[in-house]
Amino acid sequence: MRILILNHFPLEGSGSGIYTKNLARELSEMGHTVKVVFPEIEPVSFDAFETRVILFKGPKTQNPEMNYNFPCFTSHPRSNHTYYELTDEELEGYVQKFVDVTKEEVELFKPDVIHAQHLWVTPYAASLTGIPYIVTAHGTDLKGFVIDDRYHKYALEGAKKASKIITISEQVDAEVSELYGVPEEKKQLVMNGYDENLFKVRNLKREDILSDFNLSERPDFVVSFAGKLTHFKGVDVLLKAAKIYNETIDGNVLTLIAGNGELYEDLNKMKMELKLDNVKFLGHVNQGQLVDLYNIADVSTVPSRTEPFGLVAIEALACGTPVVGTNQGGLPDFLIKEVGTLVPVEDDLALADAIAWEIQNKNKTKRALAAADYALKNFSWKRSIGVVEAMYEALI
Repeated sequence: MRILILNHFPLEGSGSGIYTKNLARELSEMGHTVKVVFPEIEPVSFDAFETRVILFKGPKTQNPEMNYNFPCFTSHPRSNHTYYELTDEELEGYVQKFVDVTKEEVELFKPDVIHAQHLWVTPYAASLTGIPYIVTAHGTDLKGFVIDDRYHKYALEGAKKASKIITISEQVDAEVSELYGVPEEKKQLVMNGYDENLFKVRNLKREDILSDFNLSERPDFVVSFAGKLTHFKGVDVLLKAAKIYNETIDGNVLTLIAGNGELYEDLNKMKMELKLDNVKFLGHVNQGQLVDLYNIADVSTVPSRTEPFGLVAIEALACGTPVVGTNQGGLPDFLIKEVGTLVPVEDDLALADAIAWEIQNKNKTKRALAAADYALKNFSWKRSIGVVEAMYEALI
């Protein structure tokens, strides 16, 4: 098959970007011909599949196609420009660019099927081509739908004409019906998969990895977080919890926060006010560095106020790291007690207690092995890709 994939974001730095990159790579390895359309602020290519980059204006972009940085639902390591800040003129230009590029690629690439990411603008662009298409709803698109009704006509039209809509969690599945009026028979729940060739247990020396992050600390325990520094990710709750578990755990605990976003300065200020010397902000890290981070951590945290799925939790489990996450969104769908702990949203005391319990657990080695095994058996991309491939075949 020839498969054209459309995304609103680069292929690194966001959950849907990683999803798209993994999907394109796996499909290519299975013998399909794949091309991906996505925005960037610099030219980029991948060996496994073809690309069509829409160049937006970044600090060093040469000859951009769009005179502003690519918009996001919340933030991205390379852009804090949101959809809600676009003027009406910029919005129309953004939509038209995706429509034009999608039509051009249909003529050039001649796909059998289109796979659009997010119930947003890309499905609308696909709907104008006459090519059958499916959509994956990632969750942040649903938040955007609620915030800015200027996008409703595009999102609703794209959802209406889609042959199938993939949802990534029970919560996203319910909201797709509630917000877009999508009937049950048109949806299919397919939980995200992770790259099992990258995220796995590795024999690493903690001091070496900390040195790679330019850290001289030699802690007894490490707590990790990876994600955007935005309100719904709940990093402020983690900082409050860190204040608690730093005082209750017997030993030196280092908390490493990987990611960037609009709250970077505010969270650093909060860290100083709480006198959290053992909390370090790493900024944006790449996928390889995330593997290292998870492997040296005693526990990984997902303290989100809302989390459509929580791929970072799966990736941490795959590296043998138990996870403490909040009991809402997609996390309760898969975070079982044998490999992690669920706590209430906004409850810094419960979060601190759960983190301390994981760190001090006498069966840490057993839980680590169980976590890696659980991730591999249930959330490998190779397991999920067959379902998606069957959906393509049904369309054509």
